[in-house]
Amino acid sequence: METQNSINFDRIAEAIDYIKLNFKTQPGLDEVAEKVNLSPYHFQRMFTDWAGISPKKFLQYLSLDYAKGILKEQQATLFDAAFETGLSGTSRLHDLFINIEGMTPAEYKNGGKALSINFSYAETPFGNIIVASTPKGICYMAFADDKDEAFNSLYEQFPNASYYQVVDMAQQNALYIFTRDWSQLPSVKLHLKGTSFQLKVWEALLKIPMGGLNTYQTVAQAVEQPTASRAVGSAIGANPVAFLIPCHRVIRSTGETGQYHWGSGRKSAIIGWEAAKVNNVSIV
Repeated sequence: METQNSINFDRIAEAIDYIKLNFKTQPGLDEVAEKVNLSPYHFQRMFTDWAGISPKKFLQYLSLDYAKGILKEQQATLFDAAFETGLSGTSRLHDLFINIEGMTPAEYKNGGKALSINFSYAETPFGNIIVASTPKGICYMAFADDKDEAFNSLYEQFPNASYYQVVDMAQQNALYIFTRDWSQLPSVKLHLKGTSFQLKVWEALLKIPMGGLNTYQTVAQAVEQPTASRAVGSAIGANPVAFLIPCHRVIRSTGETGQYHWGSGRKSAIIGWEAAKVNNVSIV
């Protein structure tokens, strides 16, 4: 059974998709509200409660002009000394408190036979999520529109592991990111199955700050593989930890949002939500 939060996010995602598809006609509040079966008053209030700003202001953060401006700024500064030392203005960098440890061949040999994995489901501003952990850290996190399908995707990663539906401290620490109180975030450890190249790409993604955007080409340059944009794109698409490793912050060089493993509408919602928090709320 869907919770009210899930229903609200579904309506917001539908509204965002509708506006993006019909941006040439600049649909007004009444038209969008009718599309999601709400009165203009209730839609405006619901959207503002979720995003912290009005629908009109939110969509400004999803415009091509805004995206291109952020890309221009981030490409000049993303991997310089300021970011390496954690100086990111209004928000802390992910890499200050998230550490990746690659699994050894023995740890995922034979489909994860030696692994004990706890998993649980939680609500986020962007719908339900599944989060899974080994004794060494988070090994998987994905949006779970269908819980059975989400678990099956986890199971495919480690078909011979032992699974327990248990909420543990590693999962709770990881989910604190959705509270947006970055000053109180504990250190989060990720225990990931990936090639050395994939791990390098995922580590590069951690350096993109909240509210920031980058292109596949710039990430390729950051991992010292400037001609490997396609391989970088594949590594980004294989990201096993939604949101914590912010693959949603990588967009096309044109400024278009592009594809996302968990839906392009959700990607747009996350990008706009993060931009709203950085530009309208002081995050310590």
